[in-house]
Amino acid sequence: MAKESFVLVSLKEEKARSLAKVLHNESCRKILEYLTSREATETELAKKLEIPISTVHYNLKQLAESGLVTVEEFHYSAKGKEVNHYKLANKYIIITPKSTFGIKERLRSVLPVALLVGASAFVIGAVRTFTLKAGTFGAAKAEAVATAGPVVQPQPASPVWWFLAGALVTIIIFLVLDWIKSRK
Repeated sequence: MAKESFVLVSLKEEKARSLAKVLHNESCRKILEYLTSREATETELAKKLEIPISTVHYNLKQLAESGLVTVEEFHYSAKGKEVNHYKLANKYIIITPKSTFGIKERLRSVLPVALLVGASAFVIGAVRTFTLKAGTFGAAKAEAVATAGPVVQPQPASPVWWFLAGALVTIIIFLVLDWIKSRK
């Protein structure tokens, strides 16, 4: 799975408040500044920044929860404890004044319905084509032999196209109603 290179936050979300709290904290800013040039363990950060290790631990936990710091490597200490190596997540922070639920999310919510409609239309079309060929082949051959001429039968409009058109209209109505509901 690809990593996202940004943190998208709405001002209405609790995440924006916690992110602002983290960035306002002086210890967090010192840790972030140090991690811009290298990765480090809690002990290294405490020594280099002259901050108590409990403060470093608490702030790293907050930074990791906000998505600004990641742990990708670790080693075991002489006592057998796992020691994490923290590094900057290297993400852009995008703060939006409105909700972050946009057209992409709405389309994703409709996608399963659209796929189901497309698959149903394909199956209906395949069954109809097979039925027409199987049902008219014997009759057409017999009639062609009897009249010794080509058989031209008018083909009715394919119900698959009507099905797809109806499904498309239904999806558009769903999106419009969802958009109207979200504006209220």
